[in-house]
Formats: sequence, structure tokens, C-alpha cells
Amino acid sequence: MRTMEQRQQTQQEALSRATSGATWSNYPAIFAGFTERGLPESEIKPRENVFTFDAWKALGRHVRKGEHGIRVQTWISIPPKVDEQTGETKPGGRRPKSAVVFHVSQTDPNA
Repeated sequence: MRTMEQRQQTQQEALSRATSGATWSNYPAIFAGFTERGLPESEIKPRENVFTFDAWKALGRHVRKGEHGIRVQTWISIPPKVDEQTGETKPGGRRPKSAVVFHVSQTDPNA
């Protein structure tokens, strides 16, 4: 089980990734998903009011029970590894990871 400190660290990392990411590849999926749910395009602002569950927690908000987010594909960096037996360095890379994002209208401030 994770400690409170580990959960807070995970939430801060999620927020950092969400606000500092450089890719725009998920924008079409985010706009399509939320406009299908009735949100006007002008209210959908990725990296401003669309974040993951943990990023919202880091911002002092929580996703309301029963809310459904939009599934997007993201990429996780994998650092290079050094094989302890041979000393050989194996290159890092990236791997795909699925994430779910929520709009601010699906959240409430923490009490």
C-alpha cells in the first residue's frame, strides 16, 4: 500500500507531465470526446482545464463519483539501463500508456 507521501508524489508527477508535455497528438481525441458529451469546443483547454485523475488531486480537486473521462494514449520515457553482469548499456526509449482525462466540469474542489 502506498503512503500518503507516495500518493502526493505521484499526483505532483502527473500534474507536471500534464502541464509540461510538448505533444499535441491527443488534442483531437480530447476535443472529439468532450464535444460528444455536449461541451462547447471553446471550453475545452488541454493543459489548462483537462487533466488526469491524479493531476486533479494535485490541484486540490477530485473527480465526482460516476464521471467518465476520455481515454487518450500517452508515451512514457524509459531511461537507459546498464546490465549489471556485462556492464553493457541498453538504450532507453518510450512505451505507450493509456490514460484517462477529465474536464474541470467533472470535478469539485476538495473540502
